[in-house]
Amino acid sequence: MSSDIETLKKAKPPFEAVLADIHRYSSEGIEQIPEGELDLYKWYGIYPQRPQEENFLMLRVKVPGGALSGAALRVVAQIADDFGRGFLDVSDRQAFQFHYLRLENIPEIFDRLEAVGLHTRGACGDTVRAIITSPIAGLDAREVFDVNALSREMDATFSGNPAYQDLPRKYKVSITGTPQLEGIHLINDLSFLAHEIDGPDGQKRVGFDVWVGGGLGAVAFLARRLGVFIAPEEVLEVMHAITGAYRDHGYRKNRKQSRLKYLLKDLGPEKFLEIVETEYLGRTLERGPAAPVAPNGGVDVLGINPQKDGRFYLTVATTVGRISPDNARALADLVEQYGSGEIRTTAYQNMLIPNITAPDLEAVTKALEGLELAPKTTLRGTTIACTGNQFCRLALTETKARTASLIDALESKFEGLDVPVTINLTGCSNACTRYQVADLGFMGANHLGEEVFQVHLGGSLGAAQRLGAKLKGRIPAAQLQEYVNGVLEQFEREKGTLESFTDFVDRVGAERFSPDVILAKPVKEAVLA
Repeated sequence: MSSDIETLKKAKPPFEAVLADIHRYSSEGIEQIPEGELDLYKWYGIYPQRPQEENFLMLRVKVPGGALSGAALRVVAQIADDFGRGFLDVSDRQAFQFHYLRLENIPEIFDRLEAVGLHTRGACGDTVRAIITSPIAGLDAREVFDVNALSREMDATFSGNPAYQDLPRKYKVSITGTPQLEGIHLINDLSFLAHEIDGPDGQKRVGFDVWVGGGLGAVAFLARRLGVFIAPEEVLEVMHAITGAYRDHGYRKNRKQSRLKYLLKDLGPEKFLEIVETEYLGRTLERGPAAPVAPNGGVDVLGINPQKDGRFYLTVATTVGRISPDNARALADLVEQYGSGEIRTTAYQNMLIPNITAPDLEAVTKALEGLELAPKTTLRGTTIACTGNQFCRLALTETKARTASLIDALESKFEGLDVPVTINLTGCSNACTRYQVADLGFMGANHLGEEVFQVHLGGSLGAAQRLGAKLKGRIPAAQLQEYVNGVLEQFEREKGTLESFTDFVDRVGAERFSPDVILAKPVKEAVLA
């Protein structure tokens, strides 16, 4: 029987009490945990996984600022080998994810992580989750503001903070510094997007556009602007105020309607801002214009790219975020030999190596190709998949292996596309991999015992800034590759030069991409489980 989480987290405040319980029951046994209280272990990144009856655990690990050292990556790889059967995933919140863990090993895992600057405080639960940070912060010449220091301060201030251990629901935050490249702010509860405005003296001023109330899932909303312009030194204060307003005014009666997006839907951004200013800040924030729109804001900056200091950064295209411990160790060696000893995780399940000099590019690229982690600009770098029913108790379909096979089959065929195409695949309606804002988004479901996928077409975090259209009909899982191939063939054959997928869909019409048109035998009617 599931717990009444609202009652439970007030009786046992997670950040104040649960860590001691983790250590206690790691010795006494997971079976001794009082009924329902395992739900609170999410506040430290711990979830039961399939097969649940065997008491295996999944663990999510925060990477503050999305950056870690080669030494830290080796520790992560060793944890996967020692305790997780070699499974290691990079999530779409720049976190690491382990599987097959046992509770008795969690205290040692925590100690290993803390020793290299990683932690799990607030990795899950009704609190401030991992803060998405621009992976190109401090690197790209197009950057308006380097958000690295601010992001780390945000993590240090809010991760595990008892003041925010009882939010109505999960709470996701992002901070980015290159508005023409990044659109992740549209789908987070709170986001800070750096941009420049003209000051009264004619000089440029750098600050942040603030967005609130984004969130996907069964009922999806894109974030809305508060209409303010705040200085970098105001970010923490404003985050405290907005998070406090959500804590105190957010809905708690129905967990399915407790995200900040529902409060924003009812109040509107103007009324919500009034509450923030009058009840939490005690002052009025400066009003300001919107930040520029990122044309391709829904993807990583892929391939090999110049830094503003003359060096280069390389985005390593993983396959749906899964990386072997041996390859992780090899990456650690590479960043220490050729880079600055640092590697970064991205919000699209990839990894980024900064600070490579021009003479070393060939050697690094060749080494990455040997690991099948080359810095490509193909479908491998723009396709993401959730954990799926291999481990997740909510997923209705397998995702990782199926999507990896899809990429292996189609990557070379469509490597000549002159624009990125995003493919996001998730095993249920919870949108852990953002299927509603991809060019091709697939939501897993079940029809009479058969795995099927619902198609969401033409979503975008870039210039279009919209949710995808839900198409009629469903795709049998066995025909997923056939469907994607059919859609991409039409796109490649008929698109204009540099025409985006969303623009193409708008021009030719979404109806031509329905499963009925692309496939011979789609699932036309289904009662989904």
